[in-house]
Amino acid sequence: MPHTACLRSQRSICRPVAVSGIGYWGGQNNRVEINPAPAGAGIVFVMKGQASAVRIPANLRHRVEASNRTNLSAAGVRVEMVEHLLSALSGLQIDCCQICVTSAEMPGLDGSAQGFVAAIDAAGIEDLGVPIDPLVVEQTVRVGDDSAWIEISPPQFAGLSVEYYLDYDFAPIGCQEFSLRLTPSFYRQHLAAARTFISVADADRLRAAGLGLAVEPRDLLVFGPEGLIDNTLRWPDECVRHKILDIVGDLTLANRPIYGHVRAHRSGHSLNAALLDKVLQGHRQLASA
Repeated sequence: MPHTACLRSQRSICRPVAVSGIGYWGGQNNRVEINPAPAGAGIVFVMKGQASAVRIPANLRHRVEASNRTNLSAAGVRVEMVEHLLSALSGLQIDCCQICVTSAEMPGLDGSAQGFVAAIDAAGIEDLGVPIDPLVVEQTVRVGDDSAWIEISPPQFAGLSVEYYLDYDFAPIGCQEFSLRLTPSFYRQHLAAARTFISVADADRLRAAGLGLAVEPRDLLVFGPEGLIDNTLRWPDECVRHKILDIVGDLTLANRPIYGHVRAHRSGHSLNAALLDKVLQGHRQLASA
């Protein structure tokens, strides 16, 4: 096929690198160490502190449903809010690494993937000499309904492109649109620093439930009725950019690069996962035909 005529090499990082911080939801400290891995290893989380280390591959089979985030589980052990780290790895085309963690929830940092990108760039990126095996979308697949949906169609180039239409039912955020062709340079410049966002009413509900107690408005984007609280936007359309950042992270659970064109309207983590599940099922059926 034309989009697989010249495949890049699988890539890892050159040396171990660590990122530390607290999780948004539970407030626990976590030291995340990203380590090089050989070709074919994929992305695997390893939970330290167990009687024996538990390995949790970053693929859709290990995803567990959670509100407003992406969690993975294996052997009764869970890693949580992995989407920003996975987005950074996918955005920089890192296919293989081992991620050792000391706590379940990934550090929230500033609500974006920028801290993970900086760490990966500091470690350096290495070609592994074995070509990738991309999943090339051959027909349009769609999930959702009229109010919220996401679809993927055959690729517009040798990679992933995304269009997102954000229609948030809260005036200070409102309607935003953004589109991109995903490359490492574009990801670094225009997506990695886009932060997660929430309304002050939703933030108050989380606090009332005992969640997010260590998080302040300056740690992410919190919108009140009059606008952003105690923070400054990096782009006027930062919110929709972050929604695309999340899509990139969620689609990493394919365990291989995806070549296709995504369009989405008010899609979140659950719909992103449902789309990927439908794509993978269709791909398996084609492969066995």
